[in-house]
Amino acid sequence: MTHISYSALKEWVTCPWKHKLNYIEKRKEFKGNEFTAFGTALHTVCENMVKEHSGASVPAFDPKEMFQKEFLKNLQQIKSEDTTIEFRADLIASMRLQGETLTDYILPGLKKTFGTFDLISVEEELYESMPETDLKFKGFIDLIIKTKDDKYHIIDWKTCSWGWDNRRKTDKMVTYQLTLYKHFWCAKHNMALKDVQTHFALLKRTAKSNLVEIFEVSNGAKKIQNALKLLNKALYNIRKSNFVKNKLSCHGRFGICEYYKTEHCT
Repeated sequence: MTHISYSALKEWVTCPWKHKLNYIEKRKEFKGNEFTAFGTALHTVCENMVKEHSGASVPAFDPKEMFQKEFLKNLQQIKSEDTTIEFRADLIASMRLQGETLTDYILPGLKKTFGTFDLISVEEELYESMPETDLKFKGFIDLIIKTKDDKYHIIDWKTCSWGWDNRRKTDKMVTYQLTLYKHFWCAKHNMALKDVQTHFALLKRTAKSNLVEIFEVSNGAKKIQNALKLLNKALYNIRKSNFVKNKLSCHGRFGICEYYKTEHCT
């Protein structure tokens, strides 16, 4: 083990045993579905649209065509890795229309929230040292911009259906993604925490209005301290091979765990 990511931390919090199966034994069963293909395609469109808007050199493209091409490519990739998967034709048809519609709202959503901005980076990699350990924290930040008030903004795109309720917007483990990104990005660039703000940008497939919603997530020094404490706790237990099964997570909000009642988790 050379590094840990937010996704790995989140899975450890959900169920240490599942973390062991996926990240230690490399048994990960889930290859993706229509929703992951949709999200990956829109992320690619967002990246290219922001680059083009900011004057970066990118090949000429049409956002709607790019979404369609990337979405179908992602579906084919998933199918090649898991030939047993059965896609829902009706869901794919709906998603193709929804994705095209969303491309019209991405840049207006950014401009409405931030006004004029300078592009700092897209898909910036974090691979930063963690104190008192030889491990690295690994991650990729979707978008970082700088506004006229000299504030830097870390933005993570999230595709969803109608949106997030307040409970999810304030959920500790959901927001810790941005908490850790802020901490390690500031460490990487020797940046003061007060000069960096963090945001989720929701791209909503089925919403009737406000299709792109960008909201700030507060990440002060105390919250960062708590997130790092949890990260260190996870690392300690992982290294001690303390992988306890969390039976409360067998039936999660996104369905039944893929290892439930299998040979790997009886």
